[in-house]
Amino acid sequence: MSTQQNIPADGFTYTLTRTLDAPVGAVWRAWTDAGQYARWAGAEPGSVEMDVRPDGAWKATMVTPDGTSFPLTGSYLEVVTDRRLVVGMDVPGRPDPAVMTVELDAKDGDRTDIVVRQTSPTAEECDMSEQGSTMLLDSLTAFLASPATS
Repeated sequence: MSTQQNIPADGFTYTLTRTLDAPVGAVWRAWTDAGQYARWAGAEPGSVEMDVRPDGAWKATMVTPDGTSFPLTGSYLEVVTDRRLVVGMDVPGRPDPAVMTVELDAKDGDRTDIVVRQTSPTAEECDMSEQGSTMLLDSLTAFLASPATS
């Protein structure tokens, strides 16, 4: 995996890239199917709801490794099947959502390049988001390698 951080005029941005040993359709379903997402992303079973279309809403109750639960909500800002997912995440006390972009690129041999990018207003928030996204990509990689992935 490679990682990169830039400091644009409007905030701090990280970019994570990885090549996954799964076809692009399987990676897309993992991000957009509520049941699959709950299994790999650390959400409470039954808490994930997804209306995967522009302006469609999503919500999930995530569980941290120490067992703490916290709800997340947001909307889909852009949806291009098997290619690009732009997700807005509601941030308490802020008028604008945090925005995460997930880009997929199909490769030969049923592999997929994935790029995850997010901009945050502070370096600290950017670091925290990058750590969370790195954990997500680690979990996604393990999930896609599992023979139980459907």
